[in-house]
Amino acid sequence: MPVDLFSPFDLAGLALANRMVMAPMTRNRAGSDGAVPPLMAEHYRQRATAGLIVAESTTISPQAVGYPFSPGLHGEAHVPGWRRLTDAVHAEGGRIFVQLQHCGRVSHPSLLDGATPAAPSAIRPAGQAVTYTGPQDFVTPRALEAGELPGIAAQFADAAQLAKEAGFDGIEVHAGNGYLIDQFLRDGTNHRDDAYGGSAAGRMRLLNEVLDAVGAHWPAARVGVRLTPENSFNSMADSDPQAHFAYFLTQLSPRGLAYAHVLEGDMSTKVTTVDYRALREAFTGTYIANNGYDLPRAQHALNSGNADLIAFGTPFIANPDLVRRYRDGLPLAQADPATFYGGGATGYTDHPLHPGDENAAPGPAARAVPSAL
Repeated sequence: MPVDLFSPFDLAGLALANRMVMAPMTRNRAGSDGAVPPLMAEHYRQRATAGLIVAESTTISPQAVGYPFSPGLHGEAHVPGWRRLTDAVHAEGGRIFVQLQHCGRVSHPSLLDGATPAAPSAIRPAGQAVTYTGPQDFVTPRALEAGELPGIAAQFADAAQLAKEAGFDGIEVHAGNGYLIDQFLRDGTNHRDDAYGGSAAGRMRLLNEVLDAVGAHWPAARVGVRLTPENSFNSMADSDPQAHFAYFLTQLSPRGLAYAHVLEGDMSTKVTTVDYRALREAFTGTYIANNGYDLPRAQHALNSGNADLIAFGTPFIANPDLVRRYRDGLPLAQADPATFYGGGATGYTDHPLHPGDENAAPGPAARAVPSAL
């Protein structure tokens, strides 16, 4: 039976109004202290017709920061801003998870009060870090001691608890895009010879410890994981992403997670060599497909069983009413890349709804759906 992108979906007891996910997108509109301003709340409120929003990458500690003006969840002071944001989304009937993140080696001492970025191994990434004073060459990170890693898992757990206080419906553990957990997962960046390296099982140990730690605050059905098997962003590589990520997804399956959110392909080169259908079959839970999907590709993925939900990124930037535009065959507005990162309302909260559409604005009467934990 054909699956409609706009049909409801039961995410382990959390009712989603449709199968469209707003992907996490860093926009650098937070305060320099990681605080969430009202402008961010308005941005997410406008896009609450998505079946599920995954809020942008959010750092779990001051040592996890990798970009200027990125939001944080590592202190009680961060909770009120996020609570204002989740309340705004919920008032429109929306659902929202937050993506918890540690940038690892993809940072710079100037963002860390002079500290050296940490990583599984002391391997410097190619390229430059984004800092408050402009681009600066990445530095060689320090290799984390094994005794430090339980503390990082505990930081994820603390952030997970703050996410609950802030009113999120769940959390997504960021294990992709070349950040710390991904640096452990992939053998191009993990050259360790202790219990956190070597085999795929060893490289997965930190992710498992993080999931165990956040499980003290959230049931598994409210915890998702983001994976990016062959993304070269942030100078990443792996010798056998097909085999390694099939193993990771097979190991994740018994946990009963909310979902696996998988970036299919390399978002930098646009090359895809991995068989993602095989990866989807390796994971028995809800599978979110991501990377350059448009409406026809999304419908095909759902109808072929390649995915349960589809994440859209850039189209949501200039189209807060993307759900209706896709559903009703309306043209899409185009986003301006010059406004993607940093700044104010321009290119962020000033995108209009489709002209003449007085019914497109998100509203609880049209969006309210039951929820169960």
